[in-house]
Amino acid sequence: MFLLSIYLVIKKKKSFFGIKPLGAKELKETITYLGASFVKLAQVLATRADFFDKEYLQELKELHDQLPPMNKAEFNEVYSKAFRSETFLSFEKEPIASASIGQVHVAYTHKEQKVAVKLRRLNIEQMVRADIKIINFFNTLFKPLLSHYTKNSIEAVVSEFSKMILQEVSLAQELKNLQKFSSVYKDAGIKFPTPLVQFCSDDALVMSFEEGFRFDDKENILKHKVDFNSIISKLVDFYTTQMLIKGYFHADPHPGNLLVNKESELILLDFGMVKMVPNSSRVAIIELIKAANEQDYERYIAASKKLGTVAYEAPVAEVAEFTSKMFEIFSNENLSSESMQQLAFEVLESTRGLPFKLPSDAIYILRVSAIVEGLGTTYIENFNGIKDILPILQKNIPRALGAKDSIIETLIDEIKEIPFFAKDFKSALKKISANELQVELSLDQLEWIKRDLKESQKSNSLSFVFMLLSVFILLYDKEFAVLAVGFFAFGAIRILNK
Repeated sequence: MFLLSIYLVIKKKKSFFGIKPLGAKELKETITYLGASFVKLAQVLATRADFFDKEYLQELKELHDQLPPMNKAEFNEVYSKAFRSETFLSFEKEPIASASIGQVHVAYTHKEQKVAVKLRRLNIEQMVRADIKIINFFNTLFKPLLSHYTKNSIEAVVSEFSKMILQEVSLAQELKNLQKFSSVYKDAGIKFPTPLVQFCSDDALVMSFEEGFRFDDKENILKHKVDFNSIISKLVDFYTTQMLIKGYFHADPHPGNLLVNKESELILLDFGMVKMVPNSSRVAIIELIKAANEQDYERYIAASKKLGTVAYEAPVAEVAEFTSKMFEIFSNENLSSESMQQLAFEVLESTRGLPFKLPSDAIYILRVSAIVEGLGTTYIENFNGIKDILPILQKNIPRALGAKDSIIETLIDEIKEIPFFAKDFKSALKKISANELQVELSLDQLEWIKRDLKESQKSNSLSFVFMLLSVFILLYDKEFAVLAVGFFAFGAIRILNK
C-alpha cells in the first residue's frame, strides 16, 4: 500500500482499480511504522515540491527530524550507556529533533558551552539488519520476474544502501566522517559543527550547537531577507567541489541537515552518510555536464555509458532522441512544474524497453541531485536541474578540470606537467614500436560480451542437442530416419542462421 500510494500521488491519480492512496498523515505513519530503512527512502521524496501537494509535503518533511522519540526507558538505557550522571552541567531530556537513526538533545557542558547531543536509538543496528534481510528476501523472491538491467540495478541499490545505512548507525563512524569533512572543506565557506571528542562514543555524538533555520523554512528565510538564489548557487557550488573536485561528498543533504543562519551562511549537519566518488565517475560526470550544456546528446549518451547509467550496447540514436526530448521539456521556462512532470512521464513511458541501469557509484550521486533539485522547488515553482542547476555546474567545469583562479597559476601547472607528458609519450612510442600496445575493455563491455557469449552458447547448445538426438534416433531404429533428418536439419539451420 505504501508503494502504491507513492505511485498514485506522484502520478496525480485518484485511484488504481478502486484502491485510493493513503492520506498524507496515514502515509507518514505507515513509513514511520516500517522503520529506518523506509524513512531514508521517503526523505528523498519529501523534498519534491514538484511531485507532492502541500498537504503531503507538510507531513512527509517531518520524517527528516520529527519522528517519534525513544520512550523514557529506552532513553535512560542509551544515556546511561553513553554518559555518566555528572557529564553535563544540564541536559534537556526532550529532544529538539528525532530522526530514523537517532535523536538530538540540547545540553550544556561544565564550561557552560551549549552543545547538541545526538543519541543513537536503542537496538537500531539490529532493526536495520532485520530490514536489510526483509529487503533482500523480497529482492530474491521477485528477481526471476525482472529484466537483466532492472535486476542488476535493484541489486546495486540494495547492496549500496545496506553498506551505507550500517555505517550510518555507528556514531563513532559519523565522528570520523565529521572530522575528515571539516578538514577537507575547511576553506569552503560552509559551516560545520565542532565535535567534542572526549564525550563521543558509538552511542553518542556531542557537537557545538549551530543556530539556523531549516533550509525549507521558507517563512523565516524570506523574513530575514536571505537571497535564495545566492544560497542555492552556494549549495550547488559546494556539491560541485565535493563530487567533481575532491571526490568526497555528503550524501544526505535533506532539509533537516541543512541550516541557513541570519547571515546567509549554510550550515551542514549529520555526517552519517558520506561517500567517495571514484575518479572515473568524476570524469564521466564532467563529460555529461559539458555535453548537456552544448546539447551534444550523442556525447551525453557516451558519457552516461562511462558512468554506467546507460548500458554499453544501448542504441545511441534512440537514447539520444529520448534525452533531447527530456532536455527540451525541462529547459522550457513557460511550463509549470506539473506540466513538466506530466510531459516527462509521457516520454518515460516510451522508453520502457531501453537498457538504463543504476550502478552503485551513481546511486548516491543521483540521490543528492534529486534532493538538491527538490530543495530548489521549495522557492522556485518550476526549478529543475537542466534550467537552473546546469549553468552553475558548467561554470565550475574549469575548476573541476584543475584550472586555477588566475591564468598564470594555470600556465605554471601546465608547464610542470610537460616532463610527465614527454615521459608518457616516449613510453607509448616504445610500446607501439615493440607491438606491445594493449587495449583495455571496460567492465560494462566485458559484461555485455560475457552475456552475449552465454546467450549464444545456450542457443548453440540447444542446436547440438537436436543434432545429437537425431544420431541417437538413427542408432535406435532406422525406421525413424525421416524424423532423425528433421531434427538434424532443424539444429543445423539454427546454427547457420546465427
